[in-house]
Amino acid sequence: MTEKLVPCMLVPLIFSFLSANHICEVRSSRVDRIYSTMMNADMDAVEAENQVELEEKTRLINQVLELQHTLEDLSARVDAVKEENLKLKSENQVLGQYIENLMSASSVFQTTDTKSKRK
Repeated sequence: MTEKLVPCMLVPLIFSFLSANHICEVRSSRVDRIYSTMMNADMDAVEAENQVELEEKTRLINQVLELQHTLEDLSARVDAVKEENLKLKSENQVLGQYIENLMSASSVFQTTDTKSKRK
């Protein structure tokens, strides 16, 4: 015996079929939105992490450059001090020789021979 579906009986079947499809579509849409939100959050987190890394790299590069300039300045200062030191050493040698010459030429600084005076 085959039952004939009367139009009023089809409505609930069609409604339940449409409802099931609609529920699946809504769930699928929600899943898609949740997945998209999660992916966007992951991408935002990755971008934020990349931004932090980039800022840290930039800070370190600037610090290295500053230290390089400081090292160059200190190196130039050391070279200048070495040059000045050599100049002063040379001047001290000249002055030392001049003083020795003056002392040897002056009778005040002549060595006295105590043995010859006692005789």
